[in-house]
Amino acid sequence: MARVRKPLPILENVTITDVAAEGKALARHDDMVIFIPYVVPGDVVDVQLYRKKKNFAEGRVVAFKSYSPIREEPLCKHFGTCGGCKWQNLPYSEQLKYKQQQVFDNLSRIGKVKLPEMLPIKGSAKTKFYRNKLEFTFSDKAWLSLEEMNKPDAEKTKNALGFHIPGMFDKVLHINKCWLQDDISNEIRNSIHQYCQQNNISYFDLRNQTGMMRNIIIRTSATTNEIMVIIAFYEKDEQVWNNLLNYVTNKFPQITSLLYLHNQKANDTISDQIIHTFKGKDFLYETMENLKFKIGPKSFYQTNSLQAFELYKVVREFANLTKNELVYDLYTGTGTIANFVANNSKKVIGVEYVPESIEDAKINAKLNGLDNTLFFAGDMKDILNKEFIDEHGRPDVIITDPPRAGMHEDVVKTILNAEPKRIVYVSCNPATQARDLNLLDEKYSVEKIQAVDMFPHTQHVESVVLLVKR
Repeated sequence: MARVRKPLPILENVTITDVAAEGKALARHDDMVIFIPYVVPGDVVDVQLYRKKKNFAEGRVVAFKSYSPIREEPLCKHFGTCGGCKWQNLPYSEQLKYKQQQVFDNLSRIGKVKLPEMLPIKGSAKTKFYRNKLEFTFSDKAWLSLEEMNKPDAEKTKNALGFHIPGMFDKVLHINKCWLQDDISNEIRNSIHQYCQQNNISYFDLRNQTGMMRNIIIRTSATTNEIMVIIAFYEKDEQVWNNLLNYVTNKFPQITSLLYLHNQKANDTISDQIIHTFKGKDFLYETMENLKFKIGPKSFYQTNSLQAFELYKVVREFANLTKNELVYDLYTGTGTIANFVANNSKKVIGVEYVPESIEDAKINAKLNGLDNTLFFAGDMKDILNKEFIDEHGRPDVIITDPPRAGMHEDVVKTILNAEPKRIVYVSCNPATQARDLNLLDEKYSVEKIQAVDMFPHTQHVESVVLLVKR
């Protein structure tokens, strides 16, 4: 007979004391640390534990005894369910304080290198509608609250167009209003949902791999006001496709790029799919200073356009370029940083794993009349070696902006052997950045640290570090 596990206890009158990783908050009970979501420091709560280890536990709030004086009312009606914007109940000034502390704690505790005093964090001028890209999922399995499930017309709400519920791969929360992207995004999404409901167009069933409507991606330009809408269909019925696309065209004449694809793969990624243009162009533009960037449906571009400009200005300032330097831009993506610093450099060489991104980087260099950039596609640890440096020259400055996993150890060794005068390390994960700073400490000292907030109401933060050769 299976052993019945005893429910974990409810702890009463627990005071939230700090902010922790993954957007959770932290409390202590006896000698145990408890991680709890959707609370802020100063809240006093009763907590139901659902996971318990030797020195820590995870729990959820079952009752609020008193609210923190710093707590703010969340903007979004979906707060606490959709899984995004976990800090909407925390004032933005407090968010910035904790992000600044998060960067310092990671760099000091994990990096174990001598650090200067950090520069004040750069907050985002926009804390609402700041994203330029969102992806929404159609599902015939809407996530419903208990209250919604008990309504007499619950069956009518089985279709959802929104975001996946965390931890439930086939459940989607229907989103009425998202505060992350310009409100036109909400209008377009809600209008398409209404049209599909009225015309009995089926939504995707992830388990059985059936249904017509699969995904929508909406991109908006913060600087040119262009709008791109990409609709992914699963089943093929060109009459249904054309009727819907014509509806969207007539309803939203301001859309400058209306694209579609037929995706019958097991996953939602579009990087390997053929994308068709139904109306307008197959790209939009963003501008930054005197530069223009062409962004296609598969292109990567920093999702907070206005704050990306602030981030890149920090990078350029830290690089301290005088038009005489050879610059290597590692993990260059679509070459945004490389092209941004090109006018201040003698030459910029960008290296990136994804070939399509390198093609975008070349297009953007040409678009801006830059003739001092070179771009190479391939795995960083394979491309960036002694032979590459012998052929293209020893860099004066290296700018590196790796993925969350940080830099491969071989890449760090090559940088150490190349001995640039300065390294500007941009990171979206201060923990792996700290690990790499420890390795670079062999020859480099940390001179400046600047945190930049790209994603208000989330725990994510960018960290820019200037390293100078000893």
